[in-house]
Amino acid sequence: MPDSEMLIRLIAAAGLGSLIGFERERLLWAAGIRTHMLVCVGSCLIMIVSQYGFSNVLTHQNVVLDPSRIAAQVVSGIGFLGAGAILARGEIVKGLTTAASIWTVAAVGLAVGGGLYLAASASTVIILIILAGIKPLEEAYRSRNQSCQLKIEVENGSLTPELLREALGLRAGQIKRFLVESRNAQGTDDLVILLSKVSSQEIATYPEKLKELDGVREVTIMKRSKDHAPS
Repeated sequence: MPDSEMLIRLIAAAGLGSLIGFERERLLWAAGIRTHMLVCVGSCLIMIVSQYGFSNVLTHQNVVLDPSRIAAQVVSGIGFLGAGAILARGEIVKGLTTAASIWTVAAVGLAVGGGLYLAASASTVIILIILAGIKPLEEAYRSRNQSCQLKIEVENGSLTPELLREALGLRAGQIKRFLVESRNAQGTDDLVILLSKVSSQEIATYPEKLKELDGVREVTIMKRSKDHAPS
């Protein structure tokens, strides 16, 4: 390979990696521009070495080399770097998308190293659309699929699951828990109710709607969270 072509491939890999890294950098993730550029350039270099680094050895008799052998190790080896971008705190897992972007940027580097400029460029555009363009749609979907836990103080027996469903316009499957936490000496019950598949806008209206019911004295939103699907 001419030196000029080798230089073009390394620079192209750095440029494409920086585009994907910038999208992660603007969201303040640990793996930003430099990390993605390094992964992409490193993968490109590994591919070049795998293809052309041992060409002089092939002149010897009975020597056969697999040019894809070294490059293949990038696919599995990059997983260790991606794992470092994943944070797990209890049931909340963050960094999966960044880990996936590191893995895909390595693939872009391999493609550039192999001279597949069109595939590498098209993949970069598609990756950016997935990271930046699809995110608003994902957030809009998740905002309509949240969980909410309510604590309601009511007069004894004045609120039933059927009445709750009718008052809030819920489906039966959205009420995940309806628990009488305690009975007070004042003739009231403390209910703990867990709802799922509700939007943030709907959650905000629940206290006002429930207080309109006879026997409901106090409504508290204890917590709300997103219903995460595996990703």
